[in-house]
Amino acid sequence: MIWVAFLSLLSTSSLVQGMTDVERLELRYEAEDMFYHAYNAYMSNAWPADELMPLSCRGRFRGREPNRGDIDDAMGNFSLTLIDSLDMLVVLGDLEEFEASVKKVINTVSFDSDIVVSVFETNIRIVGGLLSGHVLAELVQAKQKGMSWYRGELLNMAIDCGTRLLPAFNSTTGLPYPRVNLRTGLQGVNSIQLTCTACAGSMILEFAALSRLSGEKIFEEKASKAMDVLWSARHRQSNLVGNVLNVNTGDWVRRDSGVGAGIDSYYEYVAKAYVLLGEDKYLERWNSHYS
Repeated sequence: MIWVAFLSLLSTSSLVQGMTDVERLELRYEAEDMFYHAYNAYMSNAWPADELMPLSCRGRFRGREPNRGDIDDAMGNFSLTLIDSLDMLVVLGDLEEFEASVKKVINTVSFDSDIVVSVFETNIRIVGGLLSGHVLAELVQAKQKGMSWYRGELLNMAIDCGTRLLPAFNSTTGLPYPRVNLRTGLQGVNSIQLTCTACAGSMILEFAALSRLSGEKIFEEKASKAMDVLWSARHRQSNLVGNVLNVNTGDWVRRDSGVGAGIDSYYEYVAKAYVLLGEDKYLERWNSHYS
């Protein structure tokens, strides 16, 4: 009888009510306002720097401001915020600004820099941003809404950046080193052998897309092997992964598990790899981890 009463309550319209069109539009416009507040401030005060410093309203470039430690490794003097924003411009229907921004990226961004960057951050934000920008540029072009001049320049830039990240996979196990120099590879950074699970396991989406768009198989092969290594290293009773491991030995340095920082996006990428690639092994791994 308790379950009958509970189900009866759930079925009443007063408890089960979807978002109204007015509420949905209010949230949509709020999100749009928030985006343009940040985007316009960045473009007016910081571009072509990677980030806007909100207090001084100046751009942050690597090497020009006091070093903040590991947090700065997300930056490579490659207009990080602009590249990371390209797809949102299309989502908002701002095709004129999207086209102008794509031209800015093509004409001003270079990856030939003697800078040590985070492999994880550069992959998800730069390679990912360039790939989504490329796919959307071709979509806009196909719909004859602009970009008639576009000839795959963003994809070529993604290949260039991805190629500069490849030396990170030159470990004994195939797990990527957490840092790489954009110009010299592992030179000077190969002593950093500890990486978190999220960093090692959040490459497959961008690198697989890069391989399938470019025809260069090596990117997907490297990222897929890293995912296989992490799967093999899971705890065999819980089917969960730890937090930090050595890229050359494959040994766990921190065995504590969870869904927070250091692990989170690994599980995300396992699920999304199945959605994107349709390979059953990723669905089976997701189900094993989740159960």
